[in-house]
Amino acid sequence: MAPGRKDGKRGISGLRDESQEIVKLVVDYIKQETLDPVKGLGRYVMFGVAGSVALSIGLAILAVGVLRLLQGETGSTFTGNLSWIPYVICAVLVVVIAALAVKAVSRGQTPSTKSDKEQA
Repeated sequence: MAPGRKDGKRGISGLRDESQEIVKLVVDYIKQETLDPVKGLGRYVMFGVAGSVALSIGLAILAVGVLRLLQGETGSTFTGNLSWIPYVICAVLVVVIAALAVKAVSRGQTPSTKSDKEQA
């Protein structure tokens, strides 16, 4: 018999206890490394979606405001056959603002360059 052991049963139950502890440790580690980051990511995504919805609604209200401004305050400039021009101006304005937003978002996500890899 091994020193410190008085009977064979104690060795098997000790091994069983240790294996249960190892399984619990592995499960806790997996939860820590997968579920906690996903919870944080969910919060990040939630705020991102809420912000994009708010900005989209604001952009739509701005576009309608500019359209009504062009239709009402330009007098007879955009009447008759030219009544479609304010709509085109608003569409171009919305596309430009959307392109600027995409450019601002993509600017923060630059791909890693060779010098970045060399520094790491």
